[in-house]
Formats: sequence, structure tokens, C-alpha cells
Amino acid sequence: MRRGAWTLRNRLRTAIVVAGVSLGLALVVAVAAFSQLSRYQDEVTGDIFNAVVELEELQADLINAEAAVRAYALSGDEEFLASYTALAYGRPDRVRAGLVEILPRVPELDAHFDTLADATDDWRAGYAKPLIEATRSPEIDVDLGEWQEPGAELFGDVRSSLRDALDDLIDYRAEGAAAMAAWQRVLLGSVVALAVLGLVTGILLWSYLRRWVTDPLDELAEGSRAVAEGELDRPVAVSGPDEIVALAHDVDLMRRHLVAQIATTERARVELEASNRDLEQFAYVASHDLQEPLRKVASFTQLLERRYGDQLDERGHQYIAFASDGARRMQRLIQDLLAFSRLGRGDAEPTQVDVGDCLTDALDNLSEMIEETGAQVTCDPLPEVLGHAGLLTQLLQNLVANAVKFRRPDATPRVHVGVQRVGSEWLFRCSDNGIGIEPRHAERVFVIFQRLHAKDAYSGTGIGLAMCKRIVEHHGGRIWVEHQEPSEGTTVRWTVPLSVSRALPNLGPRAEVDGERAIMTPGAAGGPLTSEVDG
Repeated sequence: MRRGAWTLRNRLRTAIVVAGVSLGLALVVAVAAFSQLSRYQDEVTGDIFNAVVELEELQADLINAEAAVRAYALSGDEEFLASYTALAYGRPDRVRAGLVEILPRVPELDAHFDTLADATDDWRAGYAKPLIEATRSPEIDVDLGEWQEPGAELFGDVRSSLRDALDDLIDYRAEGAAAMAAWQRVLLGSVVALAVLGLVTGILLWSYLRRWVTDPLDELAEGSRAVAEGELDRPVAVSGPDEIVALAHDVDLMRRHLVAQIATTERARVELEASNRDLEQFAYVASHDLQEPLRKVASFTQLLERRYGDQLDERGHQYIAFASDGARRMQRLIQDLLAFSRLGRGDAEPTQVDVGDCLTDALDNLSEMIEETGAQVTCDPLPEVLGHAGLLTQLLQNLVANAVKFRRPDATPRVHVGVQRVGSEWLFRCSDNGIGIEPRHAERVFVIFQRLHAKDAYSGTGIGLAMCKRIVEHHGGRIWVEHQEPSEGTTVRWTVPLSVSRALPNLGPRAEVDGERAIMTPGAAGGPLTSEVDG
């Protein structure tokens, strides 16, 4: 990928930064507007409102005090002085102290408070106090007409200064209310701008994500599905950010590799078909041309023994027996090898097969061996599976034959075929009381031509269990020898995938014993033994 290219990461970063800056600016304006609105609201509805109320109350108190002084001068009654004596000194200064943060913004207001304080003091000193003292003095005859003009002048100064201070505060309050309205509009506009910017940002981000991410990914997915559905010649290419283009390039590279592998596999398949044809030709040669010399050797050795047997000594007869036995074993080995190589090739479609019927057929084929050895074969109720009846019959025949052949000389052979359902599989087992298998040989017995005993001790070619493994794997299962002491006999287990069949309950050990049925016992009639197998 090019360094510094206009990648998806860079595009998203730019879009997010632009959206964040826009929203941040609108948010800053909204916060500033809210802060100013709060400040003006606190001033207008708090400090200024309280100051106006106190000044208006001071104005009323001064008017009441002036009226009280005149009433006292007329009546001489001290009770009329209550309003005057209640008038606190320095009250304008206390009102001014509550406006300490506003006074710098209204310079003339401070001068008006100074004038109000001086005018109030002048009225007290020049009119109220002298008039009260004159009224209290018995030696002085008070004429209100003489006091009216100077008192009115002094009190007019108080009213004028008080009105000037109130007018300044009321004007400043009006300016604050106007500023509040302006900042309210700014705040409302900021909130609307934030909402509009948020909506526009969401729409633009969704549009960019669709153009930069979802559309290219949909195009890539469509191309990938087309390749997965078999359109291997269709290139996978998209337009968009460099990351997705690079991903599409990698997918297309995988497609090209897949096409190359399929071509290689097709060539291998053609070669394999040719090899299979050669193998079939070999099988034909082995079944005819290779067995023909063996038949001649066996025939001529038998003819030699019949015609010249009386001229041969004991060693000569032994040599002829060796030759005949070797020819027969070689012929049987070739037949078993051919059967193993042809296993599972050319079979018809699998069908529902009753394993119990397959076991019955296998025991019919082994009837002569079972009768000679006195073996007892039992089984659980066996299910139906999806498979090939001939192969399953061969599997059971090989396992039962091995169980009977590798028997203990001092015990009657007992063989049991059991089954239970485990998950999505049938788990079969073939148990016997024979000589057993050492655990270290549990894997070796399934290898072709592997024998654990000398051929003069037990007959066979070493293909039987290898054929069983191939049959089980052909049906999609597994086969193994259960680890147990040889004195306990041998148990071979194998699985077959579950198919649509009649249901079988899981069988415990007790149910296996109670539910087993005898299939073949000594003395049963049956056909001849058709094959001889071993592990």
C-alpha cells in the first residue's frame, strides 16, 4: 500500500476531524452563550433587581421620614417620629456594596450614590434635626412656613439623586434584559446548529461509509460468492479505499492460485484414472495370468505325487507337500490382495441396510467353522445403517472369524456383537474370550500383511483387519482395538454415522446381557466356509 495514500483510515480520520471541529465550534458557541445568558440572568434577576427594590424602599422610607418630621413639627407628638428614627444611616452605601461587580460597568452610578448619600446627610443636618430640636425646645415658637422652602429644596436634592440612581439601574437592567434576549437567540441558534450539524454529519458519514466501505465490500462479497459458486474465471476487482482494493487483490490472488491448484488436481485426476485403469489391468492379469502358473504348479505336483508317489521316499513326499501348500497360499494371497484393492470401488449408491441381516449372512458363511469349534455367537438388537450390505457382511464375517480363530484351546469360543447410540453415531463392538491382543499391537493389527503369530500357528494372509478398517472408513467411521488385558479377550470397536432408521435406546452393560440373542450355536446347519481371514 502506498505510504500517505488516500486510504480508508485517512478518509475516515479526515471526515471525523471535520465533523468534530464543526460540532466543537457550535458547542463552544453554545457554551459561551449559555455562560453569558447565565451571567446576565444572575445580574438582572439578582443584584440589580435587589438594588432597585432597596432603592425604591429607601425612597418610600425617605418620603415617610420627611412626612413624619413635618407631622411632629405640627403636633409635637413623639410617636410621629417613628418613621424618621427608623431610617438607617448609611443605607445607600449598603445598596452600593451589593453592586460592587456592576459599578465598574456603570461609572456614573457610583457618583449618583455619593450624591444620594451627601444629599441625605444634608437633609438630615440642614432640615430634619434643626426642626425636631426647635419643636422640642419650649423657648422656640416653630413656624413651618419658614422651614418649608429650605426643607423642600434639601429633600428635592435627595429625590433627584435617588431618581438618578434608580434610572441608571433601570437602564442597565434594560440593557441586561436586551443582552439576555440576544444571548438566548445565540444559544437557541447554537442548539439548532448543533442538531443540524449532527444530522448532516450523520448523513454524510453514512454516505461516505456506504461509498467507502459497504459498497466496495458488497462488490467484493459478490465477486467472492461468484468464485465460490464456480465462476473461477471471473476476476475479483473493486474500486474504493486502498485497504479494500488490496483485500480484493489478495482474494483474486487466492482465486488464481485456486485455479492453478484445480488445474493441477485435474491433471492428477487424469493421471489417477490412467493409473486406475492400469491397476484394473493388473488385477485382470493377477486374477488370470498370475494364477495360471500357480494352478499348473499345483496340478503337476499333484500329478507327480499320484504317478510317482510309490517311487518317492518320505523326504520326496514332504517336498511335494511344501510345493502344493506354497502354491495354495500364494493363490489365496493373490485373491485376498485383489479383494482388498477392489474394496469400495464401483459400489452402487448406499441404501438402508439391516446390520442384523448382514450378521446372519456372515454367520451362514462361517457355519462350518462355528460348528467345528463349538463357538457361541450372540448379539444385541442391531439397527439399520446407510451403507452397502456386501461390505458390512464382509466386515462382520472377518471380525467373527478372527474371534473364533484366535480362541483359547481350553475354552469354548464366545463372541458377542453389541451396539449403542453415541451422539450422531452407532458404536458397534465385537467382543470375544480369545487369546487377546497386547495393547502395544493395537494399531499394528490394522496394517496390511501384519501378523502377530507365525503362519504355522494360525493360518491367514494378514489382510483381514486391514480390510475391516478400509470398509469402516469407506462408511465414514473409525475402528480400533479397545485397550484391555489379553487375558480378558479382545474387543474391537467401530463406528458408523447415524442415519434415518428405527430408534435404538442406549444400552448399558446389563441391557446388553439381557437383550442379547443367540445367532449360532454348536450343531447349527449352514453352508460351507467361504473365506478364511485373520488380523
